[in-house]
Amino acid sequence: MRRGDDAAPGARTALNATVGTPLVSGKIDVHTHILPPDLPDYSPRDARFLKLEHLDACRAKLVRADGSTFRMLDANSWDPEERIRDCDEAGVELQVLSTIPVLFSYAASATDANDFARFLNDHIAGVVRRHPDRFVGLGTLPLQDPDLAMHELDRCMTELGLAGVEIGTHVNAWNLEEPALFPVFERAEQLRASVFVHPWDMMGSAQMPKYWLPWLVGMPAETSRAICSMMFGGVFDRLPRLRVLFAHGGGSFPGTFGRIEHGYRVRPDLCATDTKHSPREQLGRFFVDSLVHDPRALQHLLDLVGADRIALGTDYPFPLGEAEPGKIFDALPLSAADRRRLERGTALEFLGKTL
Repeated sequence: MRRGDDAAPGARTALNATVGTPLVSGKIDVHTHILPPDLPDYSPRDARFLKLEHLDACRAKLVRADGSTFRMLDANSWDPEERIRDCDEAGVELQVLSTIPVLFSYAASATDANDFARFLNDHIAGVVRRHPDRFVGLGTLPLQDPDLAMHELDRCMTELGLAGVEIGTHVNAWNLEEPALFPVFERAEQLRASVFVHPWDMMGSAQMPKYWLPWLVGMPAETSRAICSMMFGGVFDRLPRLRVLFAHGGGSFPGTFGRIEHGYRVRPDLCATDTKHSPREQLGRFFVDSLVHDPRALQHLLDLVGADRIALGTDYPFPLGEAEPGKIFDALPLSAADRRRLERGTALEFLGKTL
């Protein structure tokens, strides 16, 4: 049995009391988003905060300060009961909840962002407490102020019982190797907090406003930016026990990996200044989700990092997500062990649970 292989079908895998009751054999979705139904209106403090306007019991919209709509939402974006019904239909036993990335609020003042993060984290913790056998929670942090971020990380892990945090692919002008952010990652390793990295504030958005290109081009590039920043910046070298998972199958990183590895080899003066380990040597240091939308892309990802680094993730409940969780696995000739890893085993390892 390879490291981390899941137990036989039907075996029970114990989670700690913070997360909830033991799982049996259902799927775990590591990439789902939720927001409070009563999101506070912080736009008077800073016009960049979005507010939530309910249209009826089933529909709402996130609205910018100028009144324009950022996104329409269905009730499953905030209603746990709706989510549980959807999960039951899809065979998903556990969802890992995280906030909608646009709510990171890194551009706001640190005080406002911290207040907002606390509200969001309290909400997610409350959902997990009410349904501990169906949900695990990840918090959000005011990363523009690393000291405040570490304080909120401590609260997430020691008071709220969350499993870790979701962070963005960059923090304003900082990439993730920024020295100011390192103490946050160091504290996450000490607390055994899982770190889910999700793209936001996509690069190049102003230069490609048409055709949804920020989401189709900028978002995958953002994730590759984050992976490369942590690799080349030596974050994984210095924190070998840090558990990090990147959204959307690593974005454009798998497709451009050959170029990234080649660049490290031919220009060490530029790429090897803060790490002595090549990108290839660091492939086992992080996880990705399975949200790549194409069986050939998933096969390439499996060839690159292996099933024990890939966890089922759907981006529920948004349209760029996978409508049928794990359906893409049916298109590949997976072994039973690899399928169990993809459906739940890797997620458990990312969450730091005993397999």
